[in-house]
Amino acid sequence: MLPLQPMLQAYDAQKEGCMSTDANGTNLIEIRDLKMHFPVTKGIIFQRQVGAVKAVDGVSFSIKKGETLGLVGESGCGKSTTGRAILQLHRPTSGEVWFQGQDLTKLRGEQMRQMRRKVQMIFQDPYASLNPRMTVGDIIGEPIRVHGLRKSATAVRQRVQELLELVGLNPYFINRYPHEFSGGQRQRIGVARALAVEPEFIVCDEPVSALDVSIQAQVINLLEELQDKLGLTYLFIAHGLAVVKHISDRVAVMYLGKVVELASGSTLYSMPMHPYTQALLSAVPIPDPKVEKKRKRIILEGDVPSPLNPPPGCHFHTRCPIVIDKCRTEDPPFVDYGNGHFAACWRARESISLLPGRGAEVIAPPEHPIPEPKVEPNAE
Repeated sequence: MLPLQPMLQAYDAQKEGCMSTDANGTNLIEIRDLKMHFPVTKGIIFQRQVGAVKAVDGVSFSIKKGETLGLVGESGCGKSTTGRAILQLHRPTSGEVWFQGQDLTKLRGEQMRQMRRKVQMIFQDPYASLNPRMTVGDIIGEPIRVHGLRKSATAVRQRVQELLELVGLNPYFINRYPHEFSGGQRQRIGVARALAVEPEFIVCDEPVSALDVSIQAQVINLLEELQDKLGLTYLFIAHGLAVVKHISDRVAVMYLGKVVELASGSTLYSMPMHPYTQALLSAVPIPDPKVEKKRKRIILEGDVPSPLNPPPGCHFHTRCPIVIDKCRTEDPPFVDYGNGHFAACWRARESISLLPGRGAEVIAPPEHPIPEPKVEPNAE
């Protein structure tokens, strides 16, 4: 077992170290030990709680102003719930969400309504997220009217047309209904609605997963252009690792409600330290037949455990190809291995050489040896 002092330091690294700022910018939003547990009840008239689905279970990270943080993982790992809990669409069970000096979990009523001007969301399904009985002008214009950003109906209409043009749609579409648009056009309308209140932070909840590949590229390029023009900050949630690599400055990997690895995009894709991240990357095809032929896929055995009853110790130990006894009993701390590369794995430093099929045919080995984690030795 880790001595007490290093254990506390490692825990502090999870809550504070991964939220440190540097010369490149300051944190716009900080998430500290966020948990979202959905109660499971029994009974009809007299209900009692018999358990909880731990959809998000102690997530901590920060996002700097103007940065894009990618959040990836399997379906059901808690990515979308994390995004919704950050924006208080789900009230978190515990934890803190700090935005511009305010803890969003403490805001209620009018204070929360005013804060929603600064934090917005682009939803996953462009078909279900738009009201079919409202015109495009009404959909985009509603948040402008609610927050009183324009005084007259003419000014609201003019602003809606500006937003349509900004996202690459014809301003004359203002009187059309959602069913008259393609999937990509509907997602652009969703982007315009999010931009209507001039936010600073946007949660993009798998905004391209329901679109064709060619349309995905258009929407991704649009998001990047808007970020450059308006100085936006994104939390980009997605399944596609290639998409996340293209748009993200840093990438966080989630598994069963926990962030298991966090690093810059270039570092994570060239030197993944967590076995789960390595398995995800091995499944991404490379458009080079010679390289692809030499690669070996890391196949994870078994199914993802239920968040209703997650396994003890490391949640990933039931599927990990390099598991040891310690993994089954002790939860690994989220440790900084240097340059902001965090991982929660007892064997992170050994994983590159120990995993079957690892080596140059799977992913290029690091140019330099992996540094020791920032945990001080136990004082005698």
